[in-house]
Parts: sequence; C-alpha cells; structure tokens
Amino acid sequence: MSKTDTSGLTQLGQAVEAPTSPETAVLERVPNGNAGTDYVVRFTAPEFTSLCPMTGQPDFAHIVIDYIPGDWLVESKSLKLFLFAFRNHGAFHEDCSVYIAKRIVELLDPKWLRIGAYWYPRGGIPIDVFWQTGAPPEGVWLPDQGVATYRGRG
Repeated sequence: MSKTDTSGLTQLGQAVEAPTSPETAVLERVPNGNAGTDYVVRFTAPEFTSLCPMTGQPDFAHIVIDYIPGDWLVESKSLKLFLFAFRNHGAFHEDCSVYIAKRIVELLDPKWLRIGAYWYPRGGIPIDVFWQTGAPPEGVWLPDQGVATYRGRG
C-alpha cells in the first residue's frame, strides 16, 4: 500500500471558508491507489439542505452517491464543503440532485456513478431524484441504497 499523494489539495488540513454557492465550491480529487480494480465508493449525506427557489424555504434530502472510481477519488472534505454550499442556494430538487452528480463525474471521470436523492416532503409530496451514468459494470457488488420509500402516516 502506498501513501496517497495529497500535494495538490488546497482544503484538506486547512481552515477553509465555506463556499457561497455550489458553482464556486472547489471539488478536489486524489489519485486512486487501487486503479484497475472495480469497487464501489459510497457517500451518504443524510442531512442535505437547499432552498426552494420560489419561497426561499429550506428543502431537506437524504442523498446517497455511489461510484466506481477510475484513476481518481473525490476528496471527502471538498465534497462536504460542496454539499454545504447548497444551504443558501435556491434550486429545484431535480436540479440540485443532477448537478451534484454531474460535477462529480466532470471531476473524476469515474467508471460509473449513480445518485439517489430522497427529498423529504414539503407541500404534500416527496420528490425523489435518481440518475446514473449507465449500467454498472458486471461483477461489482452494488448494495441497495437502503432508503425506504416515504410512507407518511400510511
């Protein structure tokens, strides 16, 4: 096992101001020490927040991101700061969810990525958003995202 090259990182181990918007948030990557081996990396953001672009009221989601890395891994502090940048950002659920996935794909060029964004209902219905880059490679253990369908009082 080799030491991870962190020389290009600007946020890890540093005091960093929270980004003011998702567009200005800096996502960083590190070399994948296991490039050539297919495995799944999962990030779960159980308390994701953005703002409704119409009312300015907060919207909450449980977001699960699964990806099979190629040459790069997303650096987790930069991902946390990126997701935090949505707290004062007004966008619809669909836009937030797909934008997150596309930014990660742009940064990493992973072999495969999917996002499940499970939004809590406000105004009567939950709006869940699912997107992936294509079919996952054969033979990779890909667990269920484990988020139950919203049931309310039913």
